[in-house]
Amino acid sequence: MTTKSAGTHVEQAIYVYEGPLRLWHWINAFAIITLVVTGYFIASPLPTVAGEASDHFLLGYIRFAHFAAGYVLIAAFLLRVYWAFVGNEHARQIFLPPVASRHWWGEVWHEIKWYAFATREPKKYIGHNPLATLAMHILFIWGIVFMMITGLALYGEGAGMGSWQYQWFSSWVIPLFGNSQWVHTYHHLGLWLFIVFVTVHIYAAVREDIMSRQSILSTMISGWRTFKDARPADDEHS
Repeated sequence: MTTKSAGTHVEQAIYVYEGPLRLWHWINAFAIITLVVTGYFIASPLPTVAGEASDHFLLGYIRFAHFAAGYVLIAAFLLRVYWAFVGNEHARQIFLPPVASRHWWGEVWHEIKWYAFATREPKKYIGHNPLATLAMHILFIWGIVFMMITGLALYGEGAGMGSWQYQWFSSWVIPLFGNSQWVHTYHHLGLWLFIVFVTVHIYAAVREDIMSRQSILSTMISGWRTFKDARPADDEHS
């Protein structure tokens, strides 16, 4: 932790996010963007291109990019789970929200009011704020798990009954949903969930950077969270 002071200006910097976690964040971001764009065109293909169909492999390239990004997402997520065990306390935050704490739920409610412009008093947190932690745990962590399972089930259907994807996923996921069309439908709905999540995530990060006088965007690049012109964050809000 470092603190700089010049006159009435006070700036506190705390190292929060370790290198592997930041690397995962950006790999994850690029994989999700690729999956969203290619997933959209798989569900709503581009108009027919000129010439013979045998001269083109456009949808094939789109599907390949989708599958490759999917496997990158899966590998990165498994490494992220590993880092939740070996990294610092902030690496575990979105996996283990303190849902049994009444105080924590009070902080969640405060953040809801803050984002709804119902209060002008921002609180500063060393890691994720409680509302962000809750949203990322439910929508992001479990959302990725759902998309990985349904995605592998759909891939296994195409790969065939002898593939490990079919044996480990298609064999039980497709019957669970009724048929593969329902798996396709819910997997595609998950795409729109991630579009909404990413949009809100970017908005909230930019808003916090501006309004709460603490670094959010640069923290996921440098790992350091900076608190400016205000009372430094304490452990209670970490």
